[in-house]
Amino acid sequence: MKPLAGTAVIGIGNEFRRDDGVGWAAIALLCEREARRPLPSGTELVRCDGDPGRLMTLWEDKALTLVIDACFPPAAQPGRTHRWCVAPGEMPHPAAAGRQSTHGLGLAEALCLADSLGRGPGRLIVYAVEGADRSLGTGLTPAVSAALPHLARRIEEDVRKHGERTRRTSFEPGSPLV
Repeated sequence: MKPLAGTAVIGIGNEFRRDDGVGWAAIALLCEREARRPLPSGTELVRCDGDPGRLMTLWEDKALTLVIDACFPPAAQPGRTHRWCVAPGEMPHPAAAGRQSTHGLGLAEALCLADSLGRGPGRLIVYAVEGADRSLGTGLTPAVSAALPHLARRIEEDVRKHGERTRRTSFEPGSPLV
């Protein structure tokens, strides 16, 4: 088994389904911000449509994976962001596993498949942003758009904190979570 190294920040979504594009918009903002303040070496910022096979390829062998996706619960508060830390082999919070996505298979199904194939992520942090509109069209609703700067800062903090822990504690990939 290969040692885990690096970080993948994966924005899941569809920019042609309004608020479902929040993952991709977050990645675009993180790329802009990285030009001014680079993230730790080994950090990849990528967009994905949520296909389980592509997700597995993106997070495989990564020590840390952060996933950003929209969710559409029945009583949504657009822009409200949920953060879950998921240990290897565990499922995200039950609300994240619900059929509230515009993707054919959701993140929970991708994690189940990956774990059964031995291709799950190392440490996983999920950010789910509540959306208001998943109709056809481009552009985020104002409330979801307004949530992006704070979301980007939290993601950058997670990435930097993990990178700093790795350097400071001589964390060896594959050792217990820190």
